Amino acid sequence: MTRHRKKSDLPQKTCATCGLPFTWRKKWAKVWDEVRYCSERCRREKSNKAVRRS
Repeated sequence: MTRHRKKSDLPQKTCATCGLPFTWRKKWAKVWDEVRYCSERCRREKSNKAVRRS
């Protein structure tokens, strides 16, 4: 029988683009230290914000 964790027990980070908190996902298990954005949309937006400010 597998043991599940509550979502509230998972590690959290704050997105560098939108500032909202997001929780650990299994697909990020090996690269969790490098994850900075909550979604692909926020990852793409980071480069657009830098261009708009210049």
